[in-house]
Amino acid sequence: MYPIKIISVAKSRELENQANEGGLGFAQMMEHAGRETAEAIRRRLAIKGKRVLVLVGPGNNGGDGLVAAHYLWQMGARVTCYLWKRDVEGDENFQRVEADGLSIVWAEDDAAEYEGLRGLLSSVDVVVDALLGVGISLPIRDNMKDFLDTVRDALAARARPRTLASAVPQQGTPGSALVVAVDCPTGLDCDTGELDPAALPADLTVTFAYPKVGLLRFPGADAVGHLVVADIAVPPELAADVSLEMATSDRIREWLPPRSGSSHKGTFGRVLVVAGSVNYVGAAALSAGGASRVGAGLVTSALPMPIQTAVAASVPEATYLLLPHDMGVIASGAVGVLREHMDGYDALLLGPGLGRERGTELFVHRLLGLQREERKGRIGFVLASGPEETEQGALPPLVIDADGLNILSASAGWWEALPPDTILTPHPGEMARLMGGETTIQQVQADREGVAQRMAEEWQAVVVLKGAFTVVAAPGGRVIVMPFANAGLATAGTGDVLSGAVAGLRAQGMGAFEAAAAGAYVHGLAGELARQDLGDMGMVSCDLLPRLPLALRRIRTGG
Repeated sequence: MYPIKIISVAKSRELENQANEGGLGFAQMMEHAGRETAEAIRRRLAIKGKRVLVLVGPGNNGGDGLVAAHYLWQMGARVTCYLWKRDVEGDENFQRVEADGLSIVWAEDDAAEYEGLRGLLSSVDVVVDALLGVGISLPIRDNMKDFLDTVRDALAARARPRTLASAVPQQGTPGSALVVAVDCPTGLDCDTGELDPAALPADLTVTFAYPKVGLLRFPGADAVGHLVVADIAVPPELAADVSLEMATSDRIREWLPPRSGSSHKGTFGRVLVVAGSVNYVGAAALSAGGASRVGAGLVTSALPMPIQTAVAASVPEATYLLLPHDMGVIASGAVGVLREHMDGYDALLLGPGLGRERGTELFVHRLLGLQREERKGRIGFVLASGPEETEQGALPPLVIDADGLNILSASAGWWEALPPDTILTPHPGEMARLMGGETTIQQVQADREGVAQRMAEEWQAVVVLKGAFTVVAAPGGRVIVMPFANAGLATAGTGDVLSGAVAGLRAQGMGAFEAAAAGAYVHGLAGELARQDLGDMGMVSCDLLPRLPLALRRIRTGG
């Protein structure tokens, strides 16, 4: 199985030119593209007898649409091709659909204000957008803007409730049309993710050879719908120099550790989770639960004593190490206790729900060997006593999340204290703080893949930049992007589950990059399973825990 790379528009054209020079002609690639588009539609709905409107533009994207129209007709659909500014002289694909007897409408022959187009859109089941594809220049103006406005308005009118009864939501919207984008929705910049106000959002986008980076960047990603990557026979070796990769279940399955029937709990690693405080009890439970649910053999939760009972009620299978605390937050003296019990652990997760009190910050500094000027504590209570000197000694493979990252970001040169192969799991706000200076969240989000890659190299750590299409980057240039953008995961605690899953896989002997990528993928797939069951409004982080094993099973079985 070849990896799925993520490419720019320029790289896409380069690959197609190279494939053409190597003997795979443009006409063959177009034939593959159109057929794969038709197949993707057939997989989505029973196409026989359905009314399909193919919007055909002037360039290669329009050619792909004509090929798709031919194959949809062969599948039994009732197909109309609506041609916008297309020169068909010598166009073999047009000649074929004409020979098929398909209905053909020319935009220039349509009545004023596209009355014929409006009539077609009032009753079709599928609209295929083969207008401009990746060859668009924004902003959209003049005739194309008017054309797209007409299409959107006509489709929107079909979805508007007309009576009180029709205002009651029903599962599946009768009368709505499936909008399918060929390669890229018209109006989306496939390099930047910029989305023109006139753009035609899709329910399904069939892109060719490899996904373009703009399909995975917002706001454009909201207009992509379900993304299908179709094989058009471009030789994979042509993209060997592309480092940016899309995570797939096949790829993750290659990395997951084996599970022998003769195993015991020691076989699958021991995880030490340092997490939680009196204000963030759930973080300790969710992170320990995440480590357990991905198959770690033993999980120990190291936490302040006052929250142990509450956490144990949620994670009864864990063992517990009670740390010195001050008013329910970990105190600086906990370093000595932790180090006394650290031997034999295969991964250490540090950070979820720790809080930012002075004693906890000193604890993190001493554990990692950081130095920082002391400041006045927020709550003003006396801190538990502990050693003043920096604590030394090797740590287990380390994963740092949440407040662990926030504490690091306040120390100059913090990355120099990290053990080799440390995994950092920041969300965009934490990433901006770690980068320091005047870095903003907007700057991080504008180039997520590039930022993660640069910082992984600078910090010599594996970076998991969380959010829609989570990015995992390692020193040396390895970068992989998760295929998940799930609004249901935008809720408190899901990051704690993710860091626990990463630590649980790391403890099972996976490399740092592989554990980070697999943890992010399993977490994202669990989120998709939860969304299928619950929808994306009202999902909570604990909904992910029982679905982590289900996600792993799907990956292992190829589901």
